Amino acid sequence: MYLWRRVASQRWFRENETDLRARAGNQLAIIERPSRKRLQLEVASRSRATLWPLAQEFGGRIARFPRDWLKRALRRKTKPFRVGNKKLNIPASTAFGTGEHATTAMSLRMLGKLVRGWRHPWSIVDLGTGSGILALAAKCMGAKCAIGIDNDLTAISTAKENARLNKIIGVRFQVADVCDWKFPRDVEVVSANLFSELLIEVAPKFRPAHWLILSGILRSQEADLRRALSRHKIDIVEARRHGKWVAILARRR
Repeated sequence: MYLWRRVASQRWFRENETDLRARAGNQLAIIERPSRKRLQLEVASRSRATLWPLAQEFGGRIARFPRDWLKRALRRKTKPFRVGNKKLNIPASTAFGTGEHATTAMSLRMLGKLVRGWRHPWSIVDLGTGSGILALAAKCMGAKCAIGIDNDLTAISTAKENARLNKIIGVRFQVADVCDWKFPRDVEVVSANLFSELLIEVAPKFRPAHWLILSGILRSQEADLRRALSRHKIDIVEARRHGKWVAILARRR
């Protein structure tokens, strides 16, 4: 396993964001910490050759991890947070979320608010699941069926380890491309932490869902996503904003 990493200022990221996203796609992890002004940018890959163009164009370093890197990462202590009646512990493993990032935090709050008081069996599909945090949290909140999808094998391995660490059973994690994956015919909630361009592309697939929790949206891209959802008869119920990030709660008509 290899990791490209660069520490960058907010200004540098704004100036290079478009080109960086074009290169890294949905593999780019942007790590923001409240106590630090600079961002940590990471892309994980099983091949050094895949990451070399990033280092050439944007600087930064490529590091190789030992074979047991995932077990080591999962041993790192992070502050657990309460979900329902359970404390969820998501270690700070490489390039995947712990719940601190604004997009994840807003999605968790939206999901908790939405399902509070639900007594009927409900299901969730989490697209771009990363560490599996949203799918695992949904199970703690009472979801009968939870599925996490990511196109990164390392992310899925991390998510499965997090499920084992927290002794949560019944969550299915699957490696798949959201553009090709066949959605269930009927699902209560779809959560998706993806780039806006990808959210717009897969918007037609959201129709089986009763509710949508969408994040990973930049303020500058919010209007385009709103128009795409409207075209597919999906109504926005609530929008939350934190810094440059937007999270949306929506439902089908």
